[in-house]
Formats: sequence, C-alpha cells, structure tokens
Amino acid sequence: MERIAVIGGGAVGLTAAADLASAGEDVTVFERGEVGSGSTGRAAGVLYDAYAEDVDARIGRRAIERFRAFSGERGFAFHETPYVWFARADDDRRAEAIREQVAGMRSHGIDARLLDRTALAALAPAIATEDVGVAAIARNAGWTDPSTYAEAMATTARAAGAEIRTDTPAALAEGGIRADGGRERFETVVVAAGAYTKRVLENAGHRIAMKPYRVQALTTAETVETSMGYDASAGFYFRPHPDGLLVGDGTEDVESDPDEWTREADGTFVSSALERASERFERELSVARAWAGLCTATPDGDPLLGWLAEDLYVATGWQGHGFMRAPALGELIAREVRGGPGIEAFDPTRFTGEEEFPIVEGMVL
Repeated sequence: MERIAVIGGGAVGLTAAADLASAGEDVTVFERGEVGSGSTGRAAGVLYDAYAEDVDARIGRRAIERFRAFSGERGFAFHETPYVWFARADDDRRAEAIREQVAGMRSHGIDARLLDRTALAALAPAIATEDVGVAAIARNAGWTDPSTYAEAMATTARAAGAEIRTDTPAALAEGGIRADGGRERFETVVVAAGAYTKRVLENAGHRIAMKPYRVQALTTAETVETSMGYDASAGFYFRPHPDGLLVGDGTEDVESDPDEWTREADGTFVSSALERASERFERELSVARAWAGLCTATPDGDPLLGWLAEDLYVATGWQGHGFMRAPALGELIAREVRGGPGIEAFDPTRFTGEEEFPIVEGMVL
C-alpha cells in the first residue's frame, strides 16, 4: 500500500487524514506542536455557509453539514446560532454590498434574507439597532470551540488507522519526508501546515502565492446573550462564548514570519475592540483574555487547494475562513489525493509564486 504523509495537524490536515484513513489509506500526520496548537487553536470558531459565490456557498454548506453530523461525537459540539450582519444607515457602500451578498446567497440556495431594524432588534435584542440601515441573517450557522474539533478529528483519524506524530517538525525530501533526523518514504505528501506551508514548500524549491498575516481577538469578562454577527460599519465580528463574548478583527496588512510574531493582542486592538463592542451592545465591556493568530492570504482571496507538483498537494490560503470550512476543505483534498477531481478556481498552479499582492481582511465588505 502506498503511504501518504500530511504535514500539519490543524483542522484541515486532520480532517483530510481522517477521511483518507477511513477510506483505507496508510496515513501519517506530522505536527510540529500539539494537535490543533497552531492557527486552529487560535481561530474564532464562527461557522456559517453565508457565501455569495457558488463554489464558496457549496463548500460552506458542506462544511456546516459535516460539523452538524460530527456534533456530539468525541467531545465536539456544534452550537446552533444564527449569524447576522449589518451596516449603519449612513454607510451606503456596505449597505449595498449586504443587499448584493444576500441576493447572491439566495441564488445558490443559501438560507439568507434581509432584515429591517425592527426584525434585527427582535432577533437579537442585545444589539443596539437605532443606527442600523440594512441587516441580514443566515440561519445555517453556529459556533464551536475549535480545539475540540481538532481533537475529535485526531481521535477519528487514529481510530481509522492513521498515525499522528506530534512535536515533530517535518520537511519535504526526495521521495518523502525528513523528520526526527531521518528520511521516510512516502508516495504522496499533503502540506497543510497553516502559516508554515509557504516555508515548507519553498525550502524544497516550490514557490506559492501565499502570505501569513496576523489577526486578533478577545473575550469579555461579561456575558452577552446574543446571536453571532458582524458589524460591517464598525469592522468587528462577535459570537457567544462560554466565558463571555468573543470579539475579533485586528487584521494586520503586512506579512508575518510564522516563527517571529507576537502571540498576544495589541493594547490598541483591545481598547478599540472593547469601545466598539461596548457601543454596539450598550454596556461597558472589559477584557478577560486577548490573543492573536495567523491567517493566510492569496492574491485573489481564494484558497490554494490541490495538486502542486508530482505527488505533492497543498492546502492553504484560507483568508480567515479556513477553520469554518475545514470539514469540507479536508474532504476535498482527500478526494483529490485519491484520484478525484479538484476545484479549478482553487488550483494552486494558477499562480507562479512570484506575484506581489496586498493582504486584504477576509470579512471586509
């Protein structure tokens, strides 16, 4: 039997490993830290299928379907919660963008619709709605603790026969992998190493058009009973959290080094996020915990997912939407590795790796 290596023990890599092992493949995962200790462990855990583009909508719908199916298994829980997003009455550009998004979503079968201010207030009374001009809701949504999904997928992969080696950095080598001071033969390698993906590939002579970038989030000390949501005009997202309210934004538009970056949130982000959230929820909020994580950007905002070179596949470039689509993205790369079709729009070879491009926030309208 041919051996398959997956470099990266985050949500996408572990999903791929679990699917491959469940299909009878011989799979070994190499993770430089602990399971889910990279970008997955720092993700927000916001889950929805609210995408206006057809491929994204299909992937988002499949991801939610699988999250929901996994819920209750191996310590993982999907908490059903609607997702709302809105713009101020004086924010014409974002208001029109929301209208166009909803029209696009509905054309692809997504359960999304526009809301007026009264309907938004009735649905989410904790949100101050006096200044809201346009709002929308997507009901096929929920939230989770990302680390529990990673652990559940690792357990599933192991139960199906996969080997998972933690605290084991791996590099590409001719005919396989170099790790633990030695070289092992693998017929196929999938690189799903989050922010390290670019470095792993470049060290073996493969260039990709991807940049890691820093994002930030916090949880409040105060509990806020609310739906999930995105205040497009103020530029922050939020979701319920067991310890309070999770609030995020803080995107840095510069490339980050996956080894040399600040894991703690900036004081300016914390004060700004608290100010905006306190205003929107009309109550004084304080910080309980704040942190940063790394996302990955591409020139066109679409992932690099699929075949890159002979016996080499890549999965990266999620633009902040990796964890929320992990069940579907991992399934897709596993399917392609086993000879199935890829997604043309996500073909990693559509770029040379020499492209210059700006980093754009994944949730911006």
